[in-house]
Amino acid sequence: MTLNWKLVIDSGNAPVLADFWAAALGYEVENPTALIEQLLAAGHVGEEAVTEHRGHKIFRGYAAIRHPEDPFDETSGIGRGRRLLFQDVPEGKAGKNRLHIDIHGEPGGLDELVARLEELGATCVGEVNQGPAGHWWVMRDPEGNEFCAA
Repeated sequence: MTLNWKLVIDSGNAPVLADFWAAALGYEVENPTALIEQLLAAGHVGEEAVTEHRGHKIFRGYAAIRHPEDPFDETSGIGRGRRLLFQDVPEGKAGKNRLHIDIHGEPGGLDELVARLEELGATCVGEVNQGPAGHWWVMRDPEGNEFCAA
């Protein structure tokens, strides 16, 4: 049995955070323009539920990214595999994440990975060196969500 999944991440600016994570992971930002145009034309959603980001129509307060090799629905643009969905919430992040993403680079390429992530807007929080158990950096995305680069 094949399972599809999505991880839902609360955000303050879903499209901007989706852009960061798509670039960080090599994923694609989903483009729901065709679906939104169908829903608008049929009167199922109003213009207040829609906005534009980077030339695409998106649902206000939501943005998603998907793995580029996974299948997706051609009409909706929604992935049918590994996805991250960002949804805007009114409250800001508080406390440590209970769940985080680890990004693994090429062997021996940790410095390059960290530099690339910083260029995208991530911040280094601390370095962890566990000897033979591993070496990684704790980082934060542009909204302060912790993740690790290893």
